[in-house]
Amino acid sequence: MSVQTWTYLIVGLSFALYIGIAFASRVGSTREFYIAGGHVHPVANGMATAADWMSAASFISMAGLISFMGYDGAVYLMGWTGGYVLLALLLAPYLRKFGKFTVPDFVGDRYASDTARLVAVLCALFVSFTYVAGQMRGVGIVFSRFLEVDISTGVAVGMGIVFLYAVLGGMKGITYTQVAQYCVLIFAYMVPAIFISLMLTGQAIPQLGFGGTLADGSGSYLLDKLDGLNQQLGFAAYTDGSKATLDVFCITLALMVGTAGLPHVIVRFFTVPRVRDARRSAGWALLFIAILYTTAPAVASFARLNMIETINGPDGQGTLYEDAPSWIPNWEKTGLIIWEDKNADGRMFYARDERNEMTIDRDIMVLANPEIARLPAWVIALVAAGGLAAALSTAAGLLLVISSAISHDLLKKVLMPRISERQELWAARGAAALAVGVAGLLGIYPPGFVAQVVAFAFGLAAASFFPALLLGIFDKRTNAVGAVTGMLAGLGFTTAYIVYFKFIAPQANLPEHWLLGISPEGIGVVGMLINFVLAIGVSRLGKPPPAEVQAMVESIRIPRGASSAPADARY
Repeated sequence: MSVQTWTYLIVGLSFALYIGIAFASRVGSTREFYIAGGHVHPVANGMATAADWMSAASFISMAGLISFMGYDGAVYLMGWTGGYVLLALLLAPYLRKFGKFTVPDFVGDRYASDTARLVAVLCALFVSFTYVAGQMRGVGIVFSRFLEVDISTGVAVGMGIVFLYAVLGGMKGITYTQVAQYCVLIFAYMVPAIFISLMLTGQAIPQLGFGGTLADGSGSYLLDKLDGLNQQLGFAAYTDGSKATLDVFCITLALMVGTAGLPHVIVRFFTVPRVRDARRSAGWALLFIAILYTTAPAVASFARLNMIETINGPDGQGTLYEDAPSWIPNWEKTGLIIWEDKNADGRMFYARDERNEMTIDRDIMVLANPEIARLPAWVIALVAAGGLAAALSTAAGLLLVISSAISHDLLKKVLMPRISERQELWAARGAAALAVGVAGLLGIYPPGFVAQVVAFAFGLAAASFFPALLLGIFDKRTNAVGAVTGMLAGLGFTTAYIVYFKFIAPQANLPEHWLLGISPEGIGVVGMLINFVLAIGVSRLGKPPPAEVQAMVESIRIPRGASSAPADARY
């Protein structure tokens, strides 16, 4: 069967599974819609969390970034995995013990302020819509190539699938759908990685193949060969970094604290039965995530080596376009590969300098990797299903955050406190439907490539939510005015910096023009520091929070077994 037939079959079966789970998990209460009733097993929750968090950026774009950036791309690996350590130690168990539905719910009650709640809703919407743009873009890329439809049509199909299981099942349907999606995406990621590792290095374990010798009898190491090829073509050595140390530190830290501040990740820890299960869920999630993240550098190096040798030919003189493998014209149809025959010799050539004739979108590397390596058609189709699973799982989690922020935190808690549970549930479903439409538009007209857009979302979360949550748990002196001032300042500064360098003056997006040499991807750290300084300073200058709020903060941190724990935060 052809790749397209296999894709229709495998993707169709996976979509049928997701929709079946959604129908089987239909909800009838707001508690089930928002937090799956609070009865999800830690292992299942860890798997769902991994799928929720390993988005299109992780599956589609991260290895592509590493493939093009080499050593510099390691900041994404370190930042995105390190964030779970912070989340497990500093936030997850305490937020679960608080016993609320959403992050704005915690902020509003902890700071005893509807203003703080509204600002948290604003931050949640801002971060979630930024993040979901990358997911829908990933959906469009997969559909445009493997089902041979334009990106807009692909995004529309993805919107329809997410709408069904997010609106019908809420968090309950999303959770069990994400368990299935994790199984699909990890299988889809590992199978081609194992195949290609065996072909290139003779090692069945990609992590060992990444540091091993090539199977061509030369005795040379894979990374040594990549270093040599890169330098011959005008690129920096693959294993050398070019970013400034401060920028690497800031990007890594922004991704770490951004992970710990992402509302769609945090809400997953409200779904487990007990406080200790929140920590266990974080541990399981980190294990499930590590399977993919330790494989990504190997996938990146395999893809880059095969891509260079395929385009430039075994002799390094370029490949005749008429002899190009099928993956090149196939991806050209999507506009994500462009060949310009500059010297009119009919040969393709890939390099960094004036010899270059190829424009290659980094988001295609994982999806094109099986085609470049000439793997069977069913493997290529499997990767397409995995990419869709990764993008749709995260999109669903983000849409639920948007829905709950509008229906629960805005309507129920502020504007219409007397609405019934049934009315709130319908409002949540309506908000989810509206959010799906906006997400689709952002996927069709994205503000950047997938991983870059996601990195911006992490920076915004780091600058807005993380300080408010951390201070809310560990500093009972922080008051509502301080928290609101900090969140608005951190979010405003970070947004302005990103918008200026990415959209207003992209020509100035160079290290010499950045503040202290910190790139837009890492500026969330500065926004976070501004947030902390203002939140603490303004709080110390103002009145302390009410005594009951301070007592509540103390109770959140009381060890297991204390009688003052909230009634619904069962041990």
